[in-house]
Amino acid sequence: MSKQTDIKMVNKTTFSDKLKTYLKHPGSFIVMLLVLLAAVITFAVLIFLIAYILINGLPHITPSLFSLEYSSENASVVPAFVNTIVMTLLSLIIAVPFGIFSAIFLVEYAKRGNRFVEVIRLTTETLQGIPSIVYGLFGMLFFVNTLGWGFSLLAGAFTIAIMILPLIMRTTEEALKAVPDSYREGSFGLGAGKLRTVFRIVLPSAIPGVLAGVILAIGRIVGETAALMYTSGTVAQIPDSVMGSGRTLALHMYVLSSEGLYMDQAYATAVILLILVVGINALSSFIARKLTKA
Repeated sequence: MSKQTDIKMVNKTTFSDKLKTYLKHPGSFIVMLLVLLAAVITFAVLIFLIAYILINGLPHITPSLFSLEYSSENASVVPAFVNTIVMTLLSLIIAVPFGIFSAIFLVEYAKRGNRFVEVIRLTTETLQGIPSIVYGLFGMLFFVNTLGWGFSLLAGAFTIAIMILPLIMRTTEEALKAVPDSYREGSFGLGAGKLRTVFRIVLPSAIPGVLAGVILAIGRIVGETAALMYTSGTVAQIPDSVMGSGRTLALHMYVLSSEGLYMDQAYATAVILLILVVGINALSSFIARKLTKA
């Protein structure tokens, strides 16, 4: 009998044995049912939300919704779509290098048990818990007023970058910690220095975890409204430069729904936003697989 057949038989007997064990111990069986119920409810809520958005939004996706310029008649999403892409790229360009390099310092260079490192981690966790409206008020006071940038995409990008920086730092830090120490020891044993070991061995091995943090950060950027309302503004046009004001898709949807006159267009915008998020996540996962194989 082949090894694959043996493995299949072991898997089958293992499942049956587990089922018998659950039936013999009512407590374990109840916990299993609760866990299964929680998973089903979570999946059902997700499906319900997606179906609700699609049912209410798809019928209202019309050609006029994709006009190049926004007007009160078409409520075009094209300017908001372009602003969302620009805002996402600017925020990532600012936040990703700082987040990755900070995590490398904490894991690879700082001494373990260092109080300064603990202070940085405490500060990072505190920043993660601050509401986005507070970031928006800070961005308005500092970037918009103090620095004189006004309501602009650049002010919004810097504010969002500060918001997502703790997320990227923590996920990158955990990804670097997950790399086995044997990789580092093997690199040192072959004569590689600290810098080469970090950037040629450790960081490439942690790429999937780093990209997972970037994907989460992108989701937060795309769905943010409160912080951008006070920094990038709500102008429904594509600005001439990053110093101009513009609204993103999430902010566009919020403004349409708050006015109460464009609810159909707001649902259609939600569908486009959902497709954008799924597309970005799929693209990021594809890139992560390619980098992992490489």
